[in-house]
Amino acid sequence: MVKRGRIVAFFLVLVLIASMIGSSTNWITNNMKLGLDLQGGFEVLYEVKSVSGTDIDREMLVSTVSALNKRVNVLGVSEPRIDIEGENRIRVQLAGVEDQTNARELLSTEAKLTFRDINDNLLMDGTDLVENGATQSFDQSNRPSVALKIKDAEKFREITRELSSKLYPENMMVIWLDFEEGVDSFAEERQKDEPKYLSAATVEQVFHQPEVQIQGPTFTVPSAKELADLLNAGALPVELEEIYSTSVGAQFGETALQKTVFAGAVGIAIIFLFMLIVYRVPGFVAVVTLSLYIFLVLVVFNAMNAVLTLPGIAALILGVGMAVDANIITYERIKEELKLGKSMMSAFRSGNRNSLSTILDANITTLLAAAVMFVYGTSSVQGFATMLIVSILMSFLTAVLGTRLLLGLWVHSRALNNKPHLFGLKKEEIMDIKDTKEDTVPPNKFENVDFIKHRKKFFIFSTAMVVIGIALLSTLKLNLGIDFVSGTRVEIMGETTISAEEVQQELASINFEPRDVVLSGANKEIAVARFLDELNQQEIATIKEHLSAKYGSEPNVSTVSSIVGQEISRNAFFAVLIAALGIIIYVTIRFEWIFAASAIIALFHDAFFIIAFFSLVRLEVDLTFIAAVLTIVGYSINDTIVTFDRIRENLKKKKRVKTYEDLAEVVNLSLQQTFTRSINTVVTVLFAVIALLIFGSESITNFSVALLVGLVAGTYSSLFLASQLWLVWKHKQLMRPKKVTPEDDLEPEV
Repeated sequence: MVKRGRIVAFFLVLVLIASMIGSSTNWITNNMKLGLDLQGGFEVLYEVKSVSGTDIDREMLVSTVSALNKRVNVLGVSEPRIDIEGENRIRVQLAGVEDQTNARELLSTEAKLTFRDINDNLLMDGTDLVENGATQSFDQSNRPSVALKIKDAEKFREITRELSSKLYPENMMVIWLDFEEGVDSFAEERQKDEPKYLSAATVEQVFHQPEVQIQGPTFTVPSAKELADLLNAGALPVELEEIYSTSVGAQFGETALQKTVFAGAVGIAIIFLFMLIVYRVPGFVAVVTLSLYIFLVLVVFNAMNAVLTLPGIAALILGVGMAVDANIITYERIKEELKLGKSMMSAFRSGNRNSLSTILDANITTLLAAAVMFVYGTSSVQGFATMLIVSILMSFLTAVLGTRLLLGLWVHSRALNNKPHLFGLKKEEIMDIKDTKEDTVPPNKFENVDFIKHRKKFFIFSTAMVVIGIALLSTLKLNLGIDFVSGTRVEIMGETTISAEEVQQELASINFEPRDVVLSGANKEIAVARFLDELNQQEIATIKEHLSAKYGSEPNVSTVSSIVGQEISRNAFFAVLIAALGIIIYVTIRFEWIFAASAIIALFHDAFFIIAFFSLVRLEVDLTFIAAVLTIVGYSINDTIVTFDRIRENLKKKKRVKTYEDLAEVVNLSLQQTFTRSINTVVTVLFAVIALLIFGSESITNFSVALLVGLVAGTYSSLFLASQLWLVWKHKQLMRPKKVTPEDDLEPEV
């Protein structure tokens, strides 16, 4: 008898979820903080240097951050990020800045105001000014100026008395901003059309009022106000040197957001359709829980006050493909139980129980890789890692608990009894329970496939690929981006097709010669110019101004110093190494060291395959490439763990394993049983990756390619390499003679 109340409860829960998502959508979209790669802006990593020769301490860094925050407030940037990194670095992230060149100048200007005579002798400096005493004003001729208040009126009176007693030009007071001792001089600057000093006024009388006006010849109201605000924000107590920077034009960010969100919608829609076709009613439940998963991930991301970046959106889309894996594992186990002739309710309970440990092991190992990414990655990679971690946690919550609750309502309503087609099963696939025993193996589509028979061919193929890869890397090398070798990268977006020659000519017209220019985009409307040198702030401003006027949108510009490039390379190496070490430890604890060794060999095989492929096709290797490799490490170990878990389960059922044939039978059976799950999972993740590759932003094209190649390599190694390696090494372990102890001698022979 069908219990309709449970079906009603299911739809009530469905309505509740839909209402919750619908009512919160605007709140999520309005409050989600977008990174600079999605709304434009820039990020700069400064190395802090002392101007007095003293060591940089924490107090000095905090004072510098405070001064930078005041300057950012002048810019009117909402929710900036200014963080201290290490012992002498500060990272500034400003999203949504319209005039990036002006903002960078405002941040890095030391703002040390000095009053000097024509011989460059110091008369007063910024410490003599009243705090927040600078205001934008107008002089007697109604020209914009900056009015300053002096703390000590008597000191100012004495200075003006001494100057007024001298003849021209000795009676001039020169006001400088960031005067450099031994470099700047009034005598040289006064010969220039645009001198560095702010103003040079004659002092013909004694000033009794504690006020002075700066009357710059090129002052406008905005520039005068900006100088006043800068002086009020205070001089930086240190010197800031840019060692890494990246900027994204607003149009680039908007386009990237639209493309990637659309790619996500396409990929997720295909995944949903796939689940409905393959798994029917459970597939519908998966669609509901995956929708809830996406909603919860965004809610948690908002609650964490985290910033959504372009790699973060990619992680969310990938997360859907990976989250569905928990559903697939559970559904495949339920289908196996149904094939044995069990009732729907019994199959549901057994399937959930048998799949839980597999899901846990698979998710924990992926979390390890994501955690390493977060610790060793820069801001963009950390954004990807954060989203991946949140996605994994939320997928476990929704795919395990949510699926059990919702599917359980249908199962316990008895509406699915004797209807295996609603699980995607045919009646002829189901055995009579009378013919089954405890160790009966359910029928499988791949039960006649011998995965072990061709293991040597797989080993030879993999070895050959590694040898070829080594040859490629030794001859072609990797096409390393500026993240690893330092330099400058300029990304230009035209309204129509552009050519490399055209870009080179435009840059040559302003005296810049790039190392190379690479085109991308569906219509070749994007060009990337790379320079061996680290362009300075003024050179970047020149390039931006020229290319913006030519192509109608501000280009993206990134610079990486050799110091940062070396650090990124070192961190990338340690990230992969630590992820591998963590996986070895976990798999050894949960399984055994032979499983761990086999898994790590397979992981390095996958990572090396991606690297060799990039060397062959000459795609640029950047930070997102490392994120992709670590993601594949997580995915591949996930896939491998599922097979290992089944091997361990079948070993326990077999009880006595003494020969190679016994081991081979267990491994072959395990691969046959998990093959459908492996294929279905990789297909769903491929849907997401291919959607990103075809419809997503060009900024993550290389990332998507690395994922695509890694998915293929990871699936291959999980099915045809890791398990076969374990088989060979486990057999050798079994063949070793056991040490005989005195206790063994006392045991009676059987």
